[in-house]
Amino acid sequence: MKATQFQPFHSAQRPLLFDATAFSAELRVLVLAPHPDDFDVIGVTMRRFRENGNRIDVAVLTSGASGVEDGFQPNLTNASKAAIREAEQRASCQFFGLPEDRLTFLRLQEDAEGHLEASEPNLERLRAFWLAHPADVVFLPHRNDTNAAHRRTDALFRQVVAAHPGPLAALFNRDPKTLVMRDDVMTLFAEAEAEWKGRLLRFHQTQHQRNLRTRGHGIDERILRVNRQTAARLKVPAEYAESFELELFQLNATG
Repeated sequence: MKATQFQPFHSAQRPLLFDATAFSAELRVLVLAPHPDDFDVIGVTMRRFRENGNRIDVAVLTSGASGVEDGFQPNLTNASKAAIREAEQRASCQFFGLPEDRLTFLRLQEDAEGHLEASEPNLERLRAFWLAHPADVVFLPHRNDTNAAHRRTDALFRQVVAAHPGPLAALFNRDPKTLVMRDDVMTLFAEAEAEWKGRLLRFHQTQHQRNLRTRGHGIDERILRVNRQTAARLKVPAEYAESFELELFQLNATG
């Protein structure tokens, strides 16, 4: 991939609005999702890339079994919890329109608390995936986050990129557990797409039901509330906004 194809990311405009920017359809997009459902958190932006003709690959790093309550179904084991969450992700990606061969479950090692480990075996597994699925634009949660798996995903990603330099744009997304980040790139959307995104998120019924029980609202409202608050805070001309911090790597390379 030639560095000139990254020209839109050099724009001085901040925030850079996705719908006002011409992205090359040749850019290959990779989503590094620490858990099933992290892809769906940025579903509207992914929809824009799909409509633009870009190839999208999704790597789900862990099963997220620890996020399934024991009472969700009778007699659940960690293995059955993992299977349920993966089935939810497959269903949401099918609804989204992602080809089956573009979704990979890496099933990386987790610690005793169910969080992704920043271990050498996990690094090697992620590196092997990266080499087999080279990307130009990578999406992942922001490192300044209370979720340990989000922070460790960032750490593993940076080690992989350092060992395999090349032109790359990384976009770190805001979610409910993000503490502080820049709003460099934004995807604006209105109520109709919010309804679509809500449906996408509700495929993750383990998380939807847990949020309803513990917070009084579902995963759809939890994520869309962040999108509404972001749009209001930045005073953009839309009801909702998915927001990203942009970091560019080795853009003098020609690929």
